[in-house]
Amino acid sequence: MLYYLFEYLDKTLNISGTGVFQYITFRSALAFMLSLLLSTIYGKRIVGFLRRQQIGETVRELGLAGQNEKAGTPTMGGLIIIFATLIPVILFAKLQNIYIVLLIVTTLWMGTIGFIDDYIKIFKKDKQGLKGIFKVFGQVGLGLIVGTVLYFHPGVNIRTDTGRGDIFSQTSETVINPAPVYEKSTSTTIPFFKNNEFDYAELLAWTGEGYENWAWLIFIPVVIFIITAVSNGANLTDGIDGLAAGTSAVSVLALGIFTFVSGNIIFSNYLNIMYIPNSGEMTVFIAAFVGSLIGFLWYNSYPASVFMGDTGSLTIGGVIAVLAIAVRKELLIPLLCGIFLVENFSVVIQVAYFKYTKKRFGEGRRIFLMAPLHHHYQKKGYHESKIVTRFWIVAIMLAILSIVTLKLR
Repeated sequence: MLYYLFEYLDKTLNISGTGVFQYITFRSALAFMLSLLLSTIYGKRIVGFLRRQQIGETVRELGLAGQNEKAGTPTMGGLIIIFATLIPVILFAKLQNIYIVLLIVTTLWMGTIGFIDDYIKIFKKDKQGLKGIFKVFGQVGLGLIVGTVLYFHPGVNIRTDTGRGDIFSQTSETVINPAPVYEKSTSTTIPFFKNNEFDYAELLAWTGEGYENWAWLIFIPVVIFIITAVSNGANLTDGIDGLAAGTSAVSVLALGIFTFVSGNIIFSNYLNIMYIPNSGEMTVFIAAFVGSLIGFLWYNSYPASVFMGDTGSLTIGGVIAVLAIAVRKELLIPLLCGIFLVENFSVVIQVAYFKYTKKRFGEGRRIFLMAPLHHHYQKKGYHESKIVTRFWIVAIMLAILSIVTLKLR
């Protein structure tokens, strides 16, 4: 909203200084600061409201040290993250930008699914919450919307001409490129490879001429799978104080670097990566999102005054997935979101091994003392703060390695 106001003041009334709002970096800085202030200052009021309404966490007995002390801690704290993100975005972002629209829809969509799940757990006294099938339907529905928009919307394009620079040298002559070519594409980036662009449409090449027209049959299911997997991974990671919020902030910050360089023609030319017009605007959303996550840690760090609940964890996973897909870095998710991946796999491996050994030996056996993985370390006697800090360090290392892929090929 303020973007359009200052654009009017600059271009119509020619008021000096108002043009600064045209810069993504300036608006991102404002979004980050406002989000941080909202989540820390007004977050206290939300925590107080949740406590007065007795919206407390029902903790299952897992035999973990200090677990009973957490019973009754306010949950649904993801509302802090959602509000502290959306308010700065509405104020400072270009609301007509299709990527911003998708991210707002993702935040509200996944936040609603998580809210319903938390509501059933708390007010209906059902520890299982929203049935898994309905969660999956919600995730698939969002994936269908995001995939369809990214494929069919005319505002989603990438630059496809071979020479990304406007001017390049060829032998002893200087050649001026023709006008850059922007078109619909289902290309993505394969990390660590020199010629690192892969088009999902190529998977249909065996069908013959015109296979490009059916690329959506591959692209949309891929989007659905990624959104479902990442949102569930974030949900599983939210098990101890500060773990999900901290690791997610690191991953989102790395994605912010990708969105900024991919949406900037100068940096994308220099790094020889896809130039995705208008994608740089997502940097404003990311700045607000990171600010809200850091501010949420003020109350969620050990010992937590509030839990994010599924309201927050599903939202975080959905936003990270959509960001990665929009900037064509979804194949980096296993590296960038390695914590989510390991947490997911620890549960899958534990359940699969338990069922296998029960069928073969008559009794179920376990690989980990408890899954997800962070509970395994709790069972081994590590303090929550030590586990969280070490997971943060690993997340930072993975984020740095992900960023390095811009040049390491």
